[in-house]
Amino acid sequence: MHKPKRKDSPKARKRSKPKKKKGTASKRSLRVVKGKSKQIELPLTATERRKQSSLKLVTSPKNVDKAAELATGQPAKQAGSKSPPRVSAETLATKQREISVSEFFTRNRHLLGFDNPQKALLTTVKEGVDNSLDACEEAGILPDLEVTIETLAEDRFRVAIQDNGPGIVKAQIPKIFAKLLYGSKFHTLKQSRGQQGIGISAASMYGQLTTGKPVRIWSRTGKRKPAHYYEMHIDTRHNQPEVVKDEKLSGWHLDHGTRVEIELAATYKRGRRSVDDYIEQTAIANPHASIKYTPPDGEVVVYERATKEHPRETIAIKPHPYGVELGVLIKMLKETNSRALKGALMGDFSRVSSKIANQITQKPGLRPQNRPKQLSRVDVEKIFRAIAEVKIMAPPTNCLAPIGEEAIVSGLKKRIEADFYEASTRSPSVYRGNPFQVEVGVAYGGSLPAEELADVFRVANRVPLQYQGSACAIAKAVIGTDWRNYGLQQSRSAVPTGPLVLFVHIASVWVPFTSESKEAIAHYPEILKELRLGLQEVGRKLGAHIRRRKREAAETKKLAYIQKYIPQIGIALQDILSLTDKQRDKTVNVLTDTLERSRKL
Repeated sequence: MHKPKRKDSPKARKRSKPKKKKGTASKRSLRVVKGKSKQIELPLTATERRKQSSLKLVTSPKNVDKAAELATGQPAKQAGSKSPPRVSAETLATKQREISVSEFFTRNRHLLGFDNPQKALLTTVKEGVDNSLDACEEAGILPDLEVTIETLAEDRFRVAIQDNGPGIVKAQIPKIFAKLLYGSKFHTLKQSRGQQGIGISAASMYGQLTTGKPVRIWSRTGKRKPAHYYEMHIDTRHNQPEVVKDEKLSGWHLDHGTRVEIELAATYKRGRRSVDDYIEQTAIANPHASIKYTPPDGEVVVYERATKEHPRETIAIKPHPYGVELGVLIKMLKETNSRALKGALMGDFSRVSSKIANQITQKPGLRPQNRPKQLSRVDVEKIFRAIAEVKIMAPPTNCLAPIGEEAIVSGLKKRIEADFYEASTRSPSVYRGNPFQVEVGVAYGGSLPAEELADVFRVANRVPLQYQGSACAIAKAVIGTDWRNYGLQQSRSAVPTGPLVLFVHIASVWVPFTSESKEAIAHYPEILKELRLGLQEVGRKLGAHIRRRKREAAETKKLAYIQKYIPQIGIALQDILSLTDKQRDKTVNVLTDTLERSRKL
């Protein structure tokens, strides 16, 4: 017997679905059009139906999984499955380790000035010359330097720098030349070329990185002492020297001094920002030094010293309160040897007298007898704010050794052929508690090109700066000065045009360089102000010279007219007044003398 199907069975449900009426369309095949009073549903157009079918094809699960498999090369994950974490915290911990400074600068050598082969050669020479000049000056020795660049291959050179300084103690040689951030000047506040203890060891590291060859050093500290010879690498993993060879030499051609040789991959070019240009500017900035320079072509150039006067000896000063930040102040008070707060302020800072120390401690409500090591961070912050409210004398300037106006002029005369030389040394000033001093020199006329832009020699602590001129405060001050007031041509946002060389020097206990490569000076308002004032001072003297030269040229031209036309006037007067030749000559002499005396020559 046939049993009727249940109404809730799948077939029954399928049969029970209402049939579509003819002329009607599903919601997917309708499009909505807004009318004025209500929305109207119209059938999709052929174009819209094609787009809808394409979208279904792309977004279907099967097609998405296939696309994922083609892109990754792995089977698609099943729905509902959880992916395990790719790495755990414990795994990450095993990968973490300390990074040495040598490793960091090996990968980021552009920060130190080794970002291209030409600049690498210049930086290597500069760091070696800086060390030699600093050593000679600290020992009170007039520097005799020899700089040699030898070509080994098309892109490989050997740089040798030799000086007559005091030499280096044997135990310190490996650390100075093969350990980064090792030096004697970072913690002292006085003018010096080196600051960070990176330079010469970074040059050694670059040579090792590009050629694999060790740096070679000879040094001797006295005539009766043996010379020492080293060859060494840098262990960049641990920032430690690796000595390859250590020999004691019974005889060496120098009684005292140091010689370093570095082999490196580089490029040698002449012209601006070259080693040749750097050596010439170094001779101007250091007129007390004698430099023998041998470029790769072998043509020796000797820059004789322009003066035998030693630079003024500098004395290290203590930090000035205005230049100390809160974190540094907390550290200094924790590490002080003084038992009383007043004694710490007077003993660890410059220009803090007993009266000033009492004012600083009383403003935040503290006692001068308070133990500095027991002060809380809040108390130290109160002291920090009180320092800004107390008037403190500017730091001493015996830590600076400016070149001097006479020495700048002597150096310019020795290297540049010009008609006019002038220099100006500004009084010391202060930025962030650090004393600094600005000097400006100028050479004008002579054999200098008249239709080209002026040359600007930027110098910091007697070291010429060759790169990043547009980012330097010196360049900004030169461009910001209106040189048209002084008789020169100047385009907008450019240095002046004319036969001109500007020499600008900043001396400071801490030059605010914009990077570790020490190529540009930061734009501190105090520094920019002093630079503008120094440039304006020499600009006024230069303007007076240019106006005088123009006036003299005009007077010479008028004198030529007198000499040309007075004899003709004498002949005319002779014809009119029937003068004799003797009377005519006398008249011509009187007129010439009268007109010449009336001219302001």
